[in-house]
Order: sequence, then C-alpha cells, then structure tokens
Amino acid sequence: MEHIRTPKVENVRLLDRSAGQRKSSVGTLYLSATHTIFIENNPETRRETWVLHSMVSSVERPPPSPAGSQLVIRCKDFRVFHILIQQERDCVDVHASLARLSRPGVCKYSELYCLSFNPNVNKEQREESWAFIDLAADYRRMGLPNNLWVATAANSEYRVCETYPSELFVPKSATPAIIVGSSKFRSRGRFPALSYFHQDTLAAVCRCSQPLSGFSGRCQEDEMMLQAVMKSNPGSEYIYVVDTRPKLNAMANKAAGKGYENEDHYTNIKLQFIGIENIHVMRSSQQKIVDVGELRSPSMTDFLWGLENSGWLKHIKAVLDAGAFIARAVADEGVSVLVHCSDGWDRTAQACSVSSVLLDPYYRTIRGFMVLIEKDWVSFGHKFSHRYAHLDGDPKEVSPVMDQFLECVWQLSEQFPCAFQFNERFLIAVHTHVYSCQYGTFLGNCEKERRDLRLRELTHSVWPQLWKDRAEFMNPLYKAELSQSQGVYYFKFTFYTFKGLNT
Repeated sequence: MEHIRTPKVENVRLLDRSAGQRKSSVGTLYLSATHTIFIENNPETRRETWVLHSMVSSVERPPPSPAGSQLVIRCKDFRVFHILIQQERDCVDVHASLARLSRPGVCKYSELYCLSFNPNVNKEQREESWAFIDLAADYRRMGLPNNLWVATAANSEYRVCETYPSELFVPKSATPAIIVGSSKFRSRGRFPALSYFHQDTLAAVCRCSQPLSGFSGRCQEDEMMLQAVMKSNPGSEYIYVVDTRPKLNAMANKAAGKGYENEDHYTNIKLQFIGIENIHVMRSSQQKIVDVGELRSPSMTDFLWGLENSGWLKHIKAVLDAGAFIARAVADEGVSVLVHCSDGWDRTAQACSVSSVLLDPYYRTIRGFMVLIEKDWVSFGHKFSHRYAHLDGDPKEVSPVMDQFLECVWQLSEQFPCAFQFNERFLIAVHTHVYSCQYGTFLGNCEKERRDLRLRELTHSVWPQLWKDRAEFMNPLYKAELSQSQGVYYFKFTFYTFKGLNT
C-alpha cells in the first residue's frame, strides 16, 4: 500500500472499448495493492471492472482536456481503458501509483500477486497442486526409459546446465563425459536432450542450443552426442538438425563464435533452416497488429493492410512450418530431429511443442496440453519473467513467444475443429495466466530459479484451477476416437486458411 498515493477517486469516467462500450460510464475508482477497481454509480447495474496490476502493460497520461485529465491503461491481454479524472492532481497521483504497482522492480518477486494470492486451501492442498502435472508419467507414457533412451543424473543440482531441468532423457550410449563435453560446446550449456519419443517409428525430437563453432571450431564430444542421437533410432542412418533461425542470422552468429553445425564435421546430419525471426522482430510485429486494433473506425482495407504490414501471420506460418517439418520427419520418414535456435528457449520451444501437438493426440486434450507446456516451456527453461515483463527489466527482452505458440494451436483447432478437446477459451485462459502472475507456474526463467525462489512453498500452481474449470473449456465438437485414429495432423500452408484470433 506504500505506493498508493490516492486510494479512491470519485466521479471518474471510464471507457472500455474492448467490452464494446461506446459511451463512458461514471463511477468511483479504487486502487488496492493488487487491482485497480472501477465501480459504476448507476444503482441498477453497479458494474465492476477489475484490472490486475500485473496485467498492465503501460499507463499513459495524454495532455489534459477541458473535461479533465486523461489516463490510458493498456493491458497485456490487449484490453485498453480510457479514464477521465476531473482533478489534475488526482490524475497525477493515480498515474504514479499505477506506474509503480504495475511494474515491480528488478528481482522484486516478493511484490508479485502470486506471493499474496491466498485461495482457500491448506498447505497439503497447495503441495498437491504442484504435483498435479507429473512429467515423469508423461515420459513413461512415451515408453521411457527403454533400451534406446535413459534418464541421466548428469544435470542433478543443475551442475551442467542451470537453465535445464534436473531430470533429462538422453541416448543410452551418451556417457556423462560426452554430455559434459557437448554442453561446453553449446550456448548456455544447453546440450541435446530428449523432448518427445515416437513409439511407432522410434524417432525422437531432441532440443538444444546453437553450437559454439564459429568459423572452424569443432568438438568431438558434441559430434559423438549427435551420433548417439542418430544411433538411438535403429531405423535411420541420419538425423535432421532443424535450425529454426533464418540462415543469414545463423551465419552472422559465426562471427561471435557461435553459429550452426558444419555438415563436414557432423557426417550423420542433414541441416534444415526454417526462418523464424528473432524476439525483436516478433515484438515489433505484435505492436503493429495491436496498433491496427486500436484504430477508431478502420475500413476493411485499413485493417487488411495493417495486418499484412505487421507480418504477424507470416511469422505464425513460419512456426507452423517448423512444427510440420519435424512432425513429418518423425512420423512419415522415421527420422529423429534435433531442434535449436540461438539459446534454445524461444523458437526451439515453439517448434518442439507445435510438432508434439501435430504428432500426439494426447497433447490435444486439456490435461495433455498442460503437460506439454509444463515440459517444453516451463521445465526446459523458457524465460517467462523476461519475455512477459513480470518485473521492471530490459524491454528488449520482452517478446510474444508464448502468444505465438497459442495462436498456432488456435489456427490448428480452426482447421481441425474435432481434433482438440479444448476451445479457444482455454487458450485465452492460459495466455492470461502467463502474464497475470496470480500463480507461480509461469514465474521465473528456469526450474532452478523457481526452486531458489521457493515458489512451491510460497505460491500455487495454475493447473488444478484450470482443470477445475474444464467444463468451460470443453470443445463440443471434439471426437476423441477420430483424434486417436487420425494420428498426425498436417497444417495447410496457404494464407487464406489463416484467421484472426479475437481475444
């Protein structure tokens, strides 16, 4: 409460265009430690609008008008609120308070909502909530461990790679010396590890980061590691290495001592570049499409031009292309795939998880989708706190990586309406909680950081709550038997099949 200068302002006008309002409503504005609350004066409706501070993206104060002083609150879920306050001093106080409350300082996790959010559950129930998703059970569902892939203790206590999970699956022939040697030759120490195993073809999807090859560097252990990945699939004599970046970007990284695999050194690989742009391009693209959505009275031409100019659907298509290439390689060709980008926690997560959705009907169920996000995003070290501005950090680290993955899944669900157990409300709910900081699930940048923050002791997991609300998320068109028998789903790649997600 120390950051709240004025907790209550009366005779405030609020306009919520995202709710279809054409006229502003008059009411009282309240500021609490976690929410901004607007309550209408109209005794018949008394409509309440609650805005969680951690969902606020920006607070702007345009020049005052004769009617009063204005505030524009833009939220991370694309809602925009226009507020008119009569007194300039009150407006200045509310602006200063919201600017501070919506962006806790660097490393000030203690100020986030999840640390004060206290649902009516006891300690045992909170601990059970964190055990709701069992990744070990998902690996067992894939048939692991087996005579090809085994669990390794090499990263116990995060000794080899701090941003990886402590429990990983690697080829049976990969010794600890090979794992450690490979990690030293990979950016951030993120060595090749299993993401998905296809029991029918014995092909696997693995993930890592770019090699530290520069123009001529090589590493025997890393070459042995990729050879081990290939040998873990008895039916294939090579593997695909999918570099999700544009080739020019990957080549530029060679000058910094990084880059991509040299096919002369890795004799068992086929290199494939996909062309997904970096986080900075994606951030700019999303801002352009948000700007289009804020146009007052756009014509269809204005909207379509803005959509095209943003490049958003082109980027969505690139992510889907990556997932489809991997799925075809694994299911149709029976070839294992190693996926990486630069550091292996953004585009790599997108490509691996989209391919899993295409390959495995389990991940198209509500619970399976939770498991997939927990595995390929939370566990494998996607930088949630940096990418979604949970704290007041470097704005250049912010990017809509998870937003794009969720839209990819939505696009797939539009093409295959009977294949997904969940509807778009579920995707929107996941999107909201990625940003909301109401639960500890998406807090922090890796498993080790979450452990050090003691989030399992101090916060709650979002998954049991979403599961409890699953009736709201059920797709009435879902046909489990069709999804199971259909197997792999392939996306149509023409732009006319794409749609706009209306959140």
